[in-house]
Amino acid sequence: MSLEELAFLALALVAIGTATAALLVRELVHTILWIAIFFVDLSAIYFLLSAPFLGVLQLGVYAGAVTILLLFGIMTTRKRIFSREAVTGIGPVPVALAVVTFIFLASALGELPQSTTAVQSYDPTALSQNLFGPNGPWLLLLGLIMLAGVAGAIYLVREGRE
Repeated sequence: MSLEELAFLALALVAIGTATAALLVRELVHTILWIAIFFVDLSAIYFLLSAPFLGVLQLGVYAGAVTILLLFGIMTTRKRIFSREAVTGIGPVPVALAVVTFIFLASALGELPQSTTAVQSYDPTALSQNLFGPNGPWLLLLGLIMLAGVAGAIYLVREGRE
């Protein structure tokens, strides 16, 4: 077993552990923090698979922006985010269903024929030229719409509103 395979297995175990922890913790803020760790771990997997552009996008968009947006949304809508009023988490029935689903998926994947096609590399310059070239203004407009949504949410949840 090579060093890359060991690193992938370690990252996969961390990803499974953090995703499970995000489902099982009882505090909503802790759930978001576990999700943030999962996003960073997924970015490391992209880097390991020689997809640095996807890794950087994963870090910037999900581990950065989405995590901050989730934390900001929770902090503006809940007064006591660390109290027992904010209890989340799942019970034993959904966990049992997830285990059964995992067993069925693992058995189904074991019966699939193995593919022998080689993985092809991609050129990230085409994607970046598309995102930041002709579609750049649309991306900026999307960001402004999201900013307007956050401003509206702040207005709706602020105290002292009459």
